[in-house]
This record gives sequence, structure tokens and C-alpha cells, in this order.
Amino acid sequence: MFIKGFQKLTLLDFPGKTACTVFTGGCNFRCPFCHNALLVTDMDDAQYTEEEIFEHLERRKNVLDGVAITGGEPLLQKDIERFLYEIKDKGYAVKLDTNGSFPEKLINLLEEGLIDYVAMDIKNSPETYAFTAGTEKLDIEAVQKSVAYLKEEHVPFEFRTTVVKHYHSKASFEEIGKWLV
Repeated sequence: MFIKGFQKLTLLDFPGKTACTVFTGGCNFRCPFCHNALLVTDMDDAQYTEEEIFEHLERRKNVLDGVAITGGEPLLQKDIERFLYEIKDKGYAVKLDTNGSFPEKLINLLEEGLIDYVAMDIKNSPETYAFTAGTEKLDIEAVQKSVAYLKEEHVPFEFRTTVVKHYHSKASFEEIGKWLV
């Protein structure tokens, strides 16, 4: 795992849980308003090892309920499945933050029982999605597949949007609402 950041305690990132947050490096989007931009662009050495994360989890067994995995885009990590298995084996719940662009990987991890909660970013209405995500090569069908699967309520989830005046309008939110209903 390419781990760029680690927050040892959060009461906000995993609804209803005391958790720690693991920040993975890399993202396939280039949202111009990204609040974790260094996780996307600074692809030098990892800042934390898996061993450091697991040692912390071992020490905090009676304090933490879960682990929030965020980024960047965590589903870019080739070894995310193994990492999540290890977290689950230690008895922790897992929350995943994702942009939804890897539906097959997301669905597989959910069906394996490795994720207990998903927070998926909805960048904008389908018509303006690529522009808002900062990339011309965006398969909106992949994002739509993730949305559709989550709406089947296999696991608790939330959709969220970072609102930026230059990218969003009342009309775009109406379209997002129609899409997500």
C-alpha cells in the first residue's frame, strides 16, 4: 500500500465510529478544487508503512472501532484487498472514500465483506462530470455503475459533493438530484 498520510483518531470520518484515517496516494481524477491535492501529485516515497498502521491498530484495540480509507483514490492501490482483509481480521470496521470510477473493484470488495460503509464523491451532473473532475478521459458509465450498485443498499453509504461556484449551479444540482434518486 502506498500510504501518504495517517490520522490516528477521527470522530468525523466514519459515522458513528471512533476511527483512524489512512490516506493513500494517487488519483485518476484531477479535480481543480481537490483538498487533498498533494496526495494526488506528490508521488514520492510513502510516508507510512503498513506495519506502522497495524501496530497502531493493535495498540488502540479498545479505543478504535474502525478505519477510514481515503485518498487520492484508494481503489488505485493494487493491494487494497489484502490490506482490507488484514484490517478486518483485526476486528475493525472499514469505511471507504471513493470517486466511484472502479465499480468492479468496489463491488468485489463489498461482496467480499471488506467494506462496511462507503462515501462516494459525486463531482457534478453527468453532463459536466469530466470537466469538474479535471479530466477529458472519464468513463462516466463506470461512475454510474458504482452509483447504481450503492443505491441497491448492500452497505450503508453516502453520496457527497464538494460545492464550487465555478463548477456548480442550481441546474447542476437539480440534475445530480434526478440522477441519484
